Amino acid sequence: MLVPDPKTVRRLLTRYATLRIAQAERHSPVAARELEDITYTLCVMTGTAGIREAVTRADALLAQGQTAPAGRTTDPDGENGRCLTV
Repeated sequence: MLVPDPKTVRRLLTRYATLRIAQAERHSPVAARELEDITYTLCVMTGTAGIREAVTRADALLAQGQTAPAGRTTDPDGENGRCLTV
């Protein structure tokens, strides 16, 4: 199985969360369409059929790459291991 680029996954998760918040505050047809596109892309990249499973799998993928020696969790960009949830 192909493994998606962690930076791309992180960027998609961030955009997904931002759009969900924006839609909850005020509905926008443009943002709704972009949210559909991001949802579809996350599902395809993670090989899942639903967004909840896609987010869970994406979080697991990012967590795998962040375990460093001595139990320290960080990635090469210096970001911590925070997970996004639905």
